[in-house]
Amino acid sequence: MLKATVTGRIWSTKKLSEVPTGSILEVLVDETNSRLLAFDPLGCGEGEKVIIATGSVAAGWFPGKSPPIDALIIGSIDDAATK
Repeated sequence: MLKATVTGRIWSTKKLSEVPTGSILEVLVDETNSRLLAFDPLGCGEGEKVIIATGSVAAGWFPGKSPPIDALIIGSIDDAATK
């Protein structure tokens, strides 16, 4: 799992039918200072601290055949938890 901060939202005019409702967000990973695109089923916003699962753990969240997503936001970190 990775701890990251949401830095933006990716907009698209076309969508794969196998991808469920949600957003693709750009995040900045805290440990590596690298950027990553992650699927967001929770409705997170810019500046929010999040927890991300990657790889087979992220793909396993989707029912049936998993869509081409390998980074999934699985939680939002409360401000109180970071102080």
